Amino acid sequence: MSEHEQQPLIGRESTVVPGRFGEPLTVTDVVWSRGGGNAAPRRPMFLCLHGWGSNEEDLADLMRHIAPYNDFASLRAPLQLSGVSMGEFGFGSGAYSWFHDCVPSGEDLDYDAYAAAAAIDAWVAANVADDRDVVPLGFSQGGLLAIHLLRVHPERYRAAISLSGFLAPGIVAGTAPADDRLAERETPMFYGYGARDGIIPRSELHATAAWLEEHTWLTSQCYRDLDHAVNLEELADIRQWLVIHDIASGMM
Repeated sequence: MSEHEQQPLIGRESTVVPGRFGEPLTVTDVVWSRGGGNAAPRRPMFLCLHGWGSNEEDLADLMRHIAPYNDFASLRAPLQLSGVSMGEFGFGSGAYSWFHDCVPSGEDLDYDAYAAAAAIDAWVAANVADDRDVVPLGFSQGGLLAIHLLRVHPERYRAAISLSGFLAPGIVAGTAPADDRLAERETPMFYGYGARDGIIPRSELHATAAWLEEHTWLTSQCYRDLDHAVNLEELADIRQWLVIHDIASGMM
């Protein structure tokens, strides 16, 4: 894509994860659903994006609760963290991050969001047939990236799901190059978050919902007793939303 051919947008050195915010990334590790992601080629394929300190196995397990008959590819973030993690939802091993901090902000977030989204979009271009509908689904950092893929290449993605995600501010020129194109498309978007989220400030969650309302065909749900997590009520709402938008059958 032309957006990805410009000079890399790189910021300052991180004090949390070694490297500079916005350094180019490459996605190399993936868990596919049955049949190498080609068991149901006529249905949209989900692109699963985990959060800070997690791994590619985590959201792969979540798929059986929302769309068990759709294919998926669950990607591992390229930045390895120290220590051992069982993932956000208790599956897999290894701790990885898409960003050079847990929840970056300002220009740091713009640089990292663009670098990660560009890497994911490049992986999709190299590994998924051009005529295959793709639906990004992400949690936390991955939730931001499910949104940011639309801000980088809105024409490629059928819809998106952001769980406890947040939003890059877009203050660094070139890091969200397709916002205007996205606003014209009415891309279906599900955004769910907990009222008791202790990681993402409430103001950020509300600002994300407001931005999505202006740029996508948004369904937004706030869950009263939920923290920075996913619960059964949210999964049921996602299943219903997928049926409404003809993405999954809703059958379990």
